[in-house]
Amino acid sequence: MSSTKTAVNGSPGGNDSPGENDRKRMRRPFHTKTFKVELSFAAKIPMNSIALALKGQESENSQEALRVLDIVLRQHAAKKGCLLVRQSFFQNNPSNFTDLGGGVLGCRGFHSSFRATQGGLSLNIDVSTTMIVRPGPVVDFLIENQNVRDPYQIDWSRAKRMLKNLRIKVAPSNTEYKIVGLSELPCNQQIFTLKQRNGRNGNGELEVQDTEITVFEYFVKHRRIELGYSRELPCINVGKPKRPTYFPIELCSLVSLQRYTKALSTLQRSSLVEKSRQKPQERMNVLSEALKHNNYDADPMLRASGVSIAAQFTQIDGRVLPAPRLKVGNGEDFFPRNGRWNFNNKKLIEPSTVDKWAVVNFSAFVSIEQPFDVFDENPSSRRDPPIARVENMFEQVKSKLPGAPRFLLCLLAERKNSAIYGPWKRKCLAEFGIVTQCMAPTRVNDQYLTNVLLKINAKLGGMNSLLQVEHSPAMPLISKVPTIILGMDVSHGSPGQSDVPSIAAVVSSRQWPLISRYRATVRTQSPKVEMIDSLFKPSDSDDLGIIRELLIDFYTSSGKRKPEQIVIFRDGVSESQFNQVLNIELDQIIEKNHHTKFFQPSSPDNVPPGELSLCDNKVCHPRNYDFYMCSHAGMIGTTRPTHYHVLLDEIGFSADDLQELVHSLSYVYQRSTTAISVVAPVCYAHLAASQMGQFMKFDDMSETSSSHGGVSSAGTIVVPELPRLHEKVSSSMFFC
Repeated sequence: MSSTKTAVNGSPGGNDSPGENDRKRMRRPFHTKTFKVELSFAAKIPMNSIALALKGQESENSQEALRVLDIVLRQHAAKKGCLLVRQSFFQNNPSNFTDLGGGVLGCRGFHSSFRATQGGLSLNIDVSTTMIVRPGPVVDFLIENQNVRDPYQIDWSRAKRMLKNLRIKVAPSNTEYKIVGLSELPCNQQIFTLKQRNGRNGNGELEVQDTEITVFEYFVKHRRIELGYSRELPCINVGKPKRPTYFPIELCSLVSLQRYTKALSTLQRSSLVEKSRQKPQERMNVLSEALKHNNYDADPMLRASGVSIAAQFTQIDGRVLPAPRLKVGNGEDFFPRNGRWNFNNKKLIEPSTVDKWAVVNFSAFVSIEQPFDVFDENPSSRRDPPIARVENMFEQVKSKLPGAPRFLLCLLAERKNSAIYGPWKRKCLAEFGIVTQCMAPTRVNDQYLTNVLLKINAKLGGMNSLLQVEHSPAMPLISKVPTIILGMDVSHGSPGQSDVPSIAAVVSSRQWPLISRYRATVRTQSPKVEMIDSLFKPSDSDDLGIIRELLIDFYTSSGKRKPEQIVIFRDGVSESQFNQVLNIELDQIIEKNHHTKFFQPSSPDNVPPGELSLCDNKVCHPRNYDFYMCSHAGMIGTTRPTHYHVLLDEIGFSADDLQELVHSLSYVYQRSTTAISVVAPVCYAHLAASQMGQFMKFDDMSETSSSHGGVSSAGTIVVPELPRLHEKVSSSMFFC
């Protein structure tokens, strides 16, 4: 196998740095390299296993056969020059780009994969978005990425980390290279050895003269390329560790469709969500056009496999479950409408009482009038590190209050990602056992204050509303037998944060027969590990695992009744991990990150919100028990249904009873007055993991390569433990 590549002018420091006498060699338009490629047989995959899977006779071959078809889709996209991200494909079309700020673009593409369903072999196609680096001059990207005015303000140590492994094209040859680093010195000071031929000596041997020259001088005098601002800037290094090759930065441009894998800022995430929204009708039109544009029916490999794609969406039948009746204060019943309700002229069903509380104010923009106990931060402390600011505030509180308050309302200056938040929560919840609510009010209205009060009441042990069936035990299989409901989730570091410990959280119901009250237990574990490894942790004398702690709490809070049934909702795992969950964690699973969407054929609106739209046929698995549920009111964009998979059922739920339970658990979320998209225990687990993860403020791994947890003598990363919650708040809904 031969490969041809165009000969180009050499570059400083490389093997092919040209001299004045190299022109004869440079005139040759091509030189070739020969590569030997060995192809080895892997396996023969019978494609008829897909037909057997559609009949419910699934085997390992059926998954492999579906994977083969997915590979064909990837190859189809690769031929068109698409960026491939698993089964999502992104074309180099500027109309699909949207600016997220900081030199980052959102790139809209399409997810496309085959699935075996009850309706037959189905192609699942959906809109997908990834982040890419803005193509164009490297300097322009760095200026925008670092939010500076000109190249001379760029932080080059940050730039080096940001640019590493990105691909560039270099003018004027337009040759593509991969960045390995930057030069230590500016272009007009970075010296390399230029080898020049001086003809032959008396013995007929070629004489080569070594000349020390700067990169700037080489390109200006020898390559006759005019350079401007890059004279005093570092060069781009595309060479090897011991043999660098430098180019002036103004000759370098980033190529398109390069993924941006660093953590997004809060503003970038908000912008991505805002600009990725599509109403159902718009999404349907985009997907129809994508299917037509891809023209899968013309692909010879798919045709050879006997696969053709229908031009229209699959029509399915869904059924609607009525919203459950809620119970509020004064014994009043309440019927949610459109997935929403409010507390206008109503009382909370179990309001809590606060006898000792105070306000702490870290914001210079908010002033609070008496009669509250208000502690304003000393202006001289505002430039101190966050931990020091929190310590100073607590010293002030302790010096002026006769005893520890039960509740502290904390006002922050920054609405998102305040550096005070983590240290403050840790101080209150772990060290002193004080319930706290943080606020960063910008626009305060009745709805905002209502939501804050709902959160405070739940944290203090009160309840805002209950399901009517909790008052008159009538939930099938749950109300008659002591049952504990668990929600599990694992929170990982942002992309690029490979050494940040993952946070595993498990929440459990308490005070049976209630299914609206929960508590949480949180642990750290190895980075990027999805399976929870601390559910059971036997020691020499006891079990220190999460499950034992939650079972004891259920026993003590439920009138000394042991749970006879356990229902587990597990979030964050893919279908390929189901067997691991069965072997390691067990029971029932939720999947949010899928690409299935439902549309109403005769309406531009989302599927009916609030009252539940439910589908358990045609697009579901041909053998396993799974169903899709849209329990929330999709007000913006296109509603994403939640995909529930039942992996093990030893309780004996009927389909109706289980779906009714899942539906009801979407209405017990104490933080809001809306039905939510996934059952409350899973949302609470996510909140608990996220909040306690703030206890351990790690450096952003997108900009550092140090290990957060340290390294043991054996070379493994030591995972730091989270501080345990104070006993006063350990059983509370602190995560609300």
